[in-house]
Amino acid sequence: MREMSLFDALLSLLLLVFITSTSSAQDSYGGGGNNSLPSAATLSGCQRTCGNLTFDYPFGIGSRHCFRDTSFELVCNNTTQIPTLYLSDGTTEVVDDLDMPDNGTTDDNFTALFVRHVKIYCISITSKHAPAALLEIIFRSVTLFNFFHIPLTEIAVFFSHSIPTTIGENVYNMSWKAPGRHLTLEFAQLNITGCDFGVYQLLDQEETTPMLLSAVSCPNKEITETVARQNCNGTGCCSIPINLGSNSLQLQFVRNGKEQIEHGERTNRSSSLWDSINITTVFAEMSWTIIDQLTCASTLVNKTNYACAGKYSNCYDGDASPGYNCLCVPGYEGNPYLLDGCKRDEGYNPFPIKTNCAQSCGNISVPFPFGLEEGCSARDLFLLNCTNMSTSSLELNTRYRVTYIHVNDGLVGLEDTSYYRQEMYTVYIPNEPELYVGSGESASMQWAVANLTCQEAQQNKSGYACVSNNSSCLSVNSTYQYIGYRCQCTQGFQGNPYIQNGCADIDECVTTPGILIGLTGGFSFLLLSLSVIFLFRKWKRDIQKQLRRTNFRKNQGLLLEQLISSDENASDKTNIFSLEELEKATNNFDPTRILGHGGHGMVYKGILSDQRVVAIKRSKDIEEGEISQFINEVAILSQINHRNIVKLYGCCLETEVPLLVYDFISNGSLFGILHSDPSSSFSLSWDDSLRIAAEAAGALYYLHSAASISVFHRDVKSSNILLDSNYTAKVSDFGASRLVRIDQTHVVTNVQGTFGYLDPEYYHTGQLNEKSDVYSFGVVLLELLLRREPIFTSETGSKQNLSNYFLWELKARPIKEIVATQVREEATEEEINSVASLAEMCLRLNSSERPTMKQVEMNLQFLRTKRSNSCHVVQDNNEEMQSLLCARGESRYETFEISLGESYNSDSCYGQGFNSFERDFESSPQVPS
Repeated sequence: MREMSLFDALLSLLLLVFITSTSSAQDSYGGGGNNSLPSAATLSGCQRTCGNLTFDYPFGIGSRHCFRDTSFELVCNNTTQIPTLYLSDGTTEVVDDLDMPDNGTTDDNFTALFVRHVKIYCISITSKHAPAALLEIIFRSVTLFNFFHIPLTEIAVFFSHSIPTTIGENVYNMSWKAPGRHLTLEFAQLNITGCDFGVYQLLDQEETTPMLLSAVSCPNKEITETVARQNCNGTGCCSIPINLGSNSLQLQFVRNGKEQIEHGERTNRSSSLWDSINITTVFAEMSWTIIDQLTCASTLVNKTNYACAGKYSNCYDGDASPGYNCLCVPGYEGNPYLLDGCKRDEGYNPFPIKTNCAQSCGNISVPFPFGLEEGCSARDLFLLNCTNMSTSSLELNTRYRVTYIHVNDGLVGLEDTSYYRQEMYTVYIPNEPELYVGSGESASMQWAVANLTCQEAQQNKSGYACVSNNSSCLSVNSTYQYIGYRCQCTQGFQGNPYIQNGCADIDECVTTPGILIGLTGGFSFLLLSLSVIFLFRKWKRDIQKQLRRTNFRKNQGLLLEQLISSDENASDKTNIFSLEELEKATNNFDPTRILGHGGHGMVYKGILSDQRVVAIKRSKDIEEGEISQFINEVAILSQINHRNIVKLYGCCLETEVPLLVYDFISNGSLFGILHSDPSSSFSLSWDDSLRIAAEAAGALYYLHSAASISVFHRDVKSSNILLDSNYTAKVSDFGASRLVRIDQTHVVTNVQGTFGYLDPEYYHTGQLNEKSDVYSFGVVLLELLLRREPIFTSETGSKQNLSNYFLWELKARPIKEIVATQVREEATEEEINSVASLAEMCLRLNSSERPTMKQVEMNLQFLRTKRSNSCHVVQDNNEEMQSLLCARGESRYETFEISLGESYNSDSCYGQGFNSFERDFESSPQVPS
């Protein structure tokens, strides 16, 4: 799955021309001999709902012409209280809508998919059985919010199966097949109840050795199937994830031989769970493709049964399976499988339906085409919700906070308030085109009223938005594509171009008295003008000074001065810079001085008057109630003195948002070096990788427990590990950090961090502790081992989460086949196994099972020393002296040795391969916790 590039867009256009020119070659569709292409008219009598679910062609119910072929036939069971929808087999239940995507995946599609996955994850957490597969899907759902030009073809389904057991019979089989050749079972989370058996998967009909998935033991007392299913912890019930990508599923259940039989009856029966084996889906997901042809290329050669019937529809190859799907071309919306299904944007209504609509939320003006209630906005895209009039709390689609609306300029202030907030390049509203567009660097976004050109819009007078006299039409473009049109009052007029008579004439007859005085006053007026200019500039400077003093007081500058004066050490280290100093250092914050920007602010390179080179960070907004905490953090961070932590020189409090001044680090970030262009001449060696990892771990350990107060970093990632001129690691960016008293185990905060590094436990509970940094550091270790980004594109084009990829791949192949080629060539097998084992422990879902940063650092330092000793060669070839040196090296670190590599078994099953390492690690009396 990927975002459409400019090349793809051009290719799509060429394909569109080809499809249009060869449309006469479409002889039939669906293999059923029906020569008429499906359209809104031919499908007008077809049922499109069942209970509370909706569906669209190629799916359908009833008459043969209502669905494409039998794979897409649905069955609606009206005998239940709420009618239930099934696939054609009548047993596989559909549990979510089957609407066609308008133009790639939209926010509502992904919201529904994401919520579905989170529900399943929560069920697994409740049952104390949270497989990594579910986390992989959750992270995939979140990550894919950035990739919108792909057909969404998932079907959420439910199915169940029951197998009666017979006394003395030990082997039972279950076979499930997708009801149609176009359907594939992608993933299933199964709950299996019963007693005393192992669960095996038959990967192939000719497979002689089935794969063991799980085992179910018997409860020691009588319990019901419902009770067993509630916990599903291996006693009476097990829960297993299955990644399949096939149209069939075959399971085998083998008794463990603990059944005791006497006189034809079980004598050790403790539960009715002995009587049957029941399989139900907690969550299952299928996908569908059109497989009349294997690829779009072969389809365009032989267009028999071609599914993309729409004049403005495109063909897309299946993501990971043969076949293809259809999608409306950019600028068109609807159902690409219908002849007239893809249409231009017709969603704008130039006049409000209701009268007397409210036009403000507190002090925020809400002019038309925006509105605060149904019937008051021009389209759903502009429907806002005023949640609190007194605080001017204005929302768009519950996810975005609106701070202002400038109608004539076509700008709106939006802030993403969701947990998975990202830099904003666009906003997605259910069943609406993408008409908001931003740069990602600010909350100010452009908007268009419809996805039409000005020429198209003006041809439809009843739907044209620029209804005011003296208004004109303008195009709205993003960096990559055309967005739509908007309206603006013509020059000399101002107001709202979207309402009748909204553009009012500007009074141009008011002249400046200074001109008349100049004509009559001559030289005296010139003196007066110069005096006014001088006084104005002086007044402006005084105002600026007063504003800076006000900001200084508001930002608790007096408090920081007191903290500095009360600490003899801090006074030598912490500087309170003036704004004038930092403006001079950055050439008035020249854009060419920008080093980078991220989730917490913009960073500039500056040169102070004493010629020190510094990095100056302009943070994003800080809530007024957090200023005191911010000042306290500055005071404490300025006292941190560690060779592997970026030095904080001080701050400037004369701006609305304080500025922070750090030591400048010249060689960029670890992320930039690890993931630079392959043609780059510099490559990080394995020795340097171990050293940098150990240095960063030591810095985090110092923050957690060696400083005067604990600091939880909260955003550990390779881009926040900088490298100086000697490539020494420097941990940086404490914009998200939290200070914690020594006696505190955790703090409850709003979730912040970077996806790919974010601790799942912290994400779901909001409880931040030192082990949250440990999880993020585990991802950094994976970057060093695999040389892949935390969210990377796989060979199939889909986005994958590195930690989940690593854990899943370990089940299938040895660790040496997973790591990067350079690591495999430079590191020993023992070192690779050791670092992989350490990373696996850091990535455990339960934070209590993760090591501390002290333990992580000690193990990395131990590996470095062991590697150094093993590589040491005595120059005089004195074998006896060489042996003695090695023996001393081993003896020195003998008490700290933890069997990292020996206990790791890449060929063992997941969940067993790391157990011996964990036991050695936790039980070693030599390693403090």
